[in-house]
Amino acid sequence: MVRSSAEQMRAWHGPALFSFGFRPFFLFGSLWAATAMAIWIMALTGVIELWSRFDPVSWHAHEFLFGYLGAVLAGFLLTAVPNWTGRLPMIGWRLAMLFGLWCAGRAAVLISTLLPAGVAVTIDLAFPVVLGLVILREIIAGQNWRNLIVLLLLSAFTLANALFHVEHMNGGVAAQSYALRLGLATAIMMISVIGGRIIPSFTRNWLARNNHLARPAPPMLIFDKGTLLASVVILAAWIARPEHLMTSLLLVLFGLAHAARLVRWQGHHTFGEPLVWILHLSYAFIPLGAFALAADNLIGMSSSAAPQHVWMAGAIGSMTLAVMSRASLGHTGQDLRANGATLAIYICLIASVLTRWLAGDIPQLIQLSAILWMAAFGGFALAYGPCLSRRKAKKNP
Repeated sequence: MVRSSAEQMRAWHGPALFSFGFRPFFLFGSLWAATAMAIWIMALTGVIELWSRFDPVSWHAHEFLFGYLGAVLAGFLLTAVPNWTGRLPMIGWRLAMLFGLWCAGRAAVLISTLLPAGVAVTIDLAFPVVLGLVILREIIAGQNWRNLIVLLLLSAFTLANALFHVEHMNGGVAAQSYALRLGLATAIMMISVIGGRIIPSFTRNWLARNNHLARPAPPMLIFDKGTLLASVVILAAWIARPEHLMTSLLLVLFGLAHAARLVRWQGHHTFGEPLVWILHLSYAFIPLGAFALAADNLIGMSSSAAPQHVWMAGAIGSMTLAVMSRASLGHTGQDLRANGATLAIYICLIASVLTRWLAGDIPQLIQLSAILWMAAFGGFALAYGPCLSRRKAKKNP
């Protein structure tokens, strides 16, 4: 009888890609992030015509937020939940079928004009619903009730995806909808909750290993819990009334609270290791995004899309790259240190976020931002593809 995760993985004789949840979803999620950006730029410039029922901007927003991020969430949860619950991970053909469901969703949304109405929506939503049921089963079986918050956030994320489709079908501009804000706000809460656990932990480990006297504040103290509770209220206000004066003031408070939370984690002592400081920089995009949205509402600093991308591309894009690179190294038995390729990936992503912000006033920079984005995620697929798709990977040089 298979009694451990390691024994279960050794018992799997199929493709190594399906020996653990992070492997297919991290690899193909990053490939999709790069490919979808290339498709969008070609559609935006008239080189190709999308066969999606979404307009190009709405398709772009949907496929990054619900397509790409959905894959990363699956890879993370299918890897983390077994650690949380003490149960065996999903591997093999069950994992392959779940991955196939995600792929089917991407294809169906892309060519939805060729399918009967509602078919693409059903296929797209099937993946997060099945993923949620898998996570629910594991939490119940492992009686791991403290992580129900993650399942609740995944449920809200799935609801936002469904509403995105509904608003589009009702004639709305889905890329500027309540659903998009709900999905984005849920993603920010996920980063706040999960980041609040892993960033202090990884930082403490690195500081201790390097004999540094500094230590981050322990995770989930009263200040953290208060910040998270207040964040739910403030993000709800932003979803409902994003342009209201009170919302802007609340966003400033949101930014200050999360900036204070970040300072408590002692990230300024971690510049010696990119795998650690990228986590802190990624989290910094949460308060920066809140300040940018508030400034846009109060004094109109840039086009409305630019500050929103501080959260979309900055917080989500960089945090997912940070988590994927660290998890890929750790779970494939490699040293937890960034090589030159990993550092280049991080730099390209940060440059992409910066140029996308500036593109609010200089639209010509959108294509440069897209190229840098594709370099970051395509670079991840190239650099980490071998360790994700093979049973044994070479150590970092």
